[in-house]
Amino acid sequence: MKSPFSRFFGGGNKAEPIVENEVEQAEAVRATEEVIKLPIDQIVPNRFQPRTIFDDEKIEELSRTIHTHGVIQPIVVRSTANNQYEIIAGERRYRAMKKLQWTEVPAIVRNLTDKETASIALIENLQREELTAIEEAVAYQKLLELHELTQEALAQRLGKGQSTVANKLRLLKLPEEVQQAILKRQISERHARALIAIKDQTLQLEILHQAIEHDWNVRQLEEHIHALLHPEAVDQEEAIPKKVKPKRKAISKDVRIALNTIKQSLSMVTKSGITVKTEEEDTEEYYQITVKIPKKKKS
Repeated sequence: MKSPFSRFFGGGNKAEPIVENEVEQAEAVRATEEVIKLPIDQIVPNRFQPRTIFDDEKIEELSRTIHTHGVIQPIVVRSTANNQYEIIAGERRYRAMKKLQWTEVPAIVRNLTDKETASIALIENLQREELTAIEEAVAYQKLLELHELTQEALAQRLGKGQSTVANKLRLLKLPEEVQQAILKRQISERHARALIAIKDQTLQLEILHQAIEHDWNVRQLEEHIHALLHPEAVDQEEAIPKKVKPKRKAISKDVRIALNTIKQSLSMVTKSGITVKTEEEDTEEYYQITVKIPKKKKS
């Protein structure tokens, strides 16, 4: 049987995305294959799994669902040395069943190479929203290396924009501590991309610690980095005097009515042809309107 991921492995049409069609084909193939029971202690996690952190709470939720409804979709494995089976797809289900202390699990055994196993594991996980930006970047990097693709070709095959792939891969150039902060969800991908602008690693880590400690949002972090990298621009901005609007005290409804009545009266005088000059002043104690009416009407 031809591998459902053959176009990804074998070259194929680089312009055709694989995610929406070939992953579905893989699921269709899976549905027609025989499901067998395997001892859970003979099953091992996938070496190529891009996900490095599993949410214990979500695994607990999944285990409760499996306990109530059973396993709707069996895990997919392949036979390896020492009478073991390596997971190709379904590690979260495997962990949930292990938490339930099951001794056997329903599984489908596939005959796949290392390259195919890695690709399926990476691609399947890339379709999930729970991956952090670093886990996604690592998956992209592994796929590039496995299939000797360019970033553009990989983006086309995954149905993503090249800039999306490129931006994720740039995160792998950050120090390990920054990458760990992303993995632990202490900072977002946008925080990390802002840190890329800093070339000095010591300074980069110092600002990372400040951002975490003070819980800076992305804009606050970007402003801080801008001030560090462009102090002359900040000095110029501070040198420009800013107009400070005077604070006005709240006025009561009666005072507002009085002010509007005066202004309406002045408007009527102006319409009669008399030029009226007014000056208004809002003080702490009172609202002052000075009216200047010329003694002689201008002809």
